[in-house]
This record gives sequence, structure tokens and C-alpha cells, in this order.
Amino acid sequence: MEKQIVILGAGAAGLGANYSLKQKGYNPIVLEKDETYGGLCGNFMIAGFRFDRFVHFDFTQIDDVFNIFKKSTDMYIHQSNPFNIYNGIWIKHPAQNNLYPLSEEEKRLIVDDFKKRPKNVDTSSVENFEEWLRLQFGNYFAEHFPLKYARKYWMHEARELETKWMGSKRGCRLYQPTIEEVETGCKSPDTPITYYSKNMRYPKKGGFKSFFNELVKDIDLHTNAEVSSINIETQTIKCTTPSGNISFSYDRLISSLPLPKIVSMLESVPGNVREAAEKLKATSGYQVSIGLKGTNIPPYLWWYIYDEDILPARVYSPSLKSPDNAPEGCSSLQLEIYCEKDKYTKEELLAGSVDKLIEQGVIRKEDILFIDVRFEPYANVIFDHNIYEARKIVRNYLASIGIETIGRFGEWDYLWSDQALYSGLSIK
Repeated sequence: MEKQIVILGAGAAGLGANYSLKQKGYNPIVLEKDETYGGLCGNFMIAGFRFDRFVHFDFTQIDDVFNIFKKSTDMYIHQSNPFNIYNGIWIKHPAQNNLYPLSEEEKRLIVDDFKKRPKNVDTSSVENFEEWLRLQFGNYFAEHFPLKYARKYWMHEARELETKWMGSKRGCRLYQPTIEEVETGCKSPDTPITYYSKNMRYPKKGGFKSFFNELVKDIDLHTNAEVSSINIETQTIKCTTPSGNISFSYDRLISSLPLPKIVSMLESVPGNVREAAEKLKATSGYQVSIGLKGTNIPPYLWWYIYDEDILPARVYSPSLKSPDNAPEGCSSLQLEIYCEKDKYTKEELLAGSVDKLIEQGVIRKEDILFIDVRFEPYANVIFDHNIYEARKIVRNYLASIGIETIGRFGEWDYLWSDQALYSGLSIK
């Protein structure tokens, strides 16, 4: 008799696991709480405008993932052109080697501080992210740029974060320029692209989730099925649905759901495991999506905002990613504001985001067709000083009771969408 395999979550990792197991001859059941697949890689429509759930592009170098994406959809290839807003000034990204628009005095302060950095420091001994930033970029730049951004994006002070998630020198998530690059970027705006990927891919139609078209062929997907409890003794899963409660039996259980949620669904969990799960933290935040008449928006696919009086940490344009994301002659932006739910009223959210962009001349009030506000409870894993030990305790316990964990929130790691998908594809 064939084993009944159940996969929790139809985001990138869950779809990858289903695809891998289907190729091996299994027929898993996939349970998804939303009305469709995609998870954080999904999208929604408003008045003919399409918005992804936070910004997404593909720059994978994983062959198995790229081949799936290529089979799934036609795609655009965009040259990476991210920018930043700093004190109302547009600066090419990454800012550390593109300082040309700043005043001569501020450039001098940054360069002088950069030169004062200690040499040959073993960064593996660095205790926190703030210390790492000061060592890499000098105090002035660190204090005015990434330390501010850390508060906005990670919802924590940089000193509260550890550094292993940054990667190695060669594969670091923050570009580390030479002093020569910093000085060249002070003198000229004509600098090479030093973003970690020079090109970004995006589907021509259907939003980012179209990259998953190949994955959802012949899938046994149950949507609007939110897991409420898991009984490991009877190997049953209870779900709430619009039509009532339903149950599924399993012989094998694979989960891409956030580790703290899985633990909360179990009975008789050891105290140390519950305590560890409570220590696992993730960012959450609001998506403020704007539909605009006309195409009078900044020409950048996405941009970061260092100014702390402007709430969004990041803004992207769905209509620039693909014309299919907006009606003809229109454009769109989505603003990402990372904070706890209800930290701001809707009026405060809009005053600190949309109104600020209007004040700066980024968009015009008369062009706004609509503004939509949505909250995401899980965005990114927070790499505080508790993460590794707490994660190990929770994942080891779940493995011991037969629950396999995959994806960004199942592995509880800093995984991009392609890495999350590969986590699922790697299921045996």
C-alpha cells in the first residue's frame, strides 16, 4: 500500500517537495491555508493591477530551479538598477561605493572613516552585526546608512543580530568595496554594477508565481485548508475550511510552515522545545500597494529608503517588472513597511509612507487611483543571538516525531525564493 504523504504549505518549498516526490512516483496531498498556491511568492489583483506579496525577482544559479522556471513561463531579463533614498537624495545602490551625489564634506567624512578601519580583522570573531558594519564601512557610514536600515528592515538594532547570515567575503550579502572603489564612486556617477546579481528575471505574464507553473501540473492541492492541530500518535491533521473542519491521515509529513506555528499545533510538547520555539523571531510587515494613472514614477525596479522619518524600508514597481502587472498607460508601486501588526493605524501608515513620497515629489497625489494595505505575519527570519540553538532544538524535536521541515520557515533560514524551492526539490 502506497504511503500517504502530506505536505503543509503550497509556497515555493512545498511545491518543490510535491514536484520531487511526484517524479519518484508518489502522490502527495498538499494543504494550503490560502485560496491558491504561491505563499509569499503569490500575488493579488486590484482593478486590473497585479501585486506580488513583497518584491520578487529571479537570479538563481541553481540549474534545477532555473530549468523549472524556464519550462514554466517566458520571462524578461532586467539589468539590476536598484537605488536608494538618503536624506531625500537618490543614490545608486550599493551606496558605499556610489557616494557621488553627497556633499563634499559628507564624502570626506565617509572616506576618512573608511581609511581608519582596522586591517586584517578576523570577522569570524565579531560578536554582532553592528560591530561587523563598523569594521567593514567605518563608523560614519555605518551610523548613517546600514545601522538605520537594520532598524527599519529587521525590526531590531544591529547589535541584537548575529552575522553568520551575511555569508562569506566572496558571497557576502552586503558589498564590501575597496577604498579605491569608494573614492571612485565619490568622483563619478559612472560606476559598474556591483549588486550581487547583475541581471534579474521576471515572468512576462502572471506575476512571479508564474515561475511555478510547471510545479502545479497534476497536483493534489487542497486550498483554504488551514491546519489547526496535528496528532502524531494517530498521524492525523485537522484543518479548518470555509465549509467546516476536515481531517487528513498521513504516513509521512513534510512541513514548510513556520516552526513556531508547527509547535503550537502539537500537544504534549516538551517544555524546552516550546521555550525554544518562542525564541524564534521573524519580521512581519505591511504591503502598501498603489495603483497610478500615467507612468510618472522613478525608473528603478526597486529602491531602499534610509530616511527613518519615511516608514517603508523598500519600494518596488510591479509595472516596471512587467507591463502585464498594470493596465495600459498606468503604473504601480508597492511599499514594504516592517513592523508588528497594529503598530500604526492605517492613517499613520499612509502618512508615513504615501504622503512622504508625495512630499518628496516621487509620485503625485492626483495620479493615485487606489491604495491597498495588507499585513504579512511572516516575512524574514530574524538572526538574533538565540536563533541557532533554538532552531536546532525545535528542528531536532520535529524530526524525532516524524515531521520533516523545509523552506525558509521550515529550515528557519535566510533563503531566497530559489533556495526555498530547492529545499523542497531536495526531498527524497
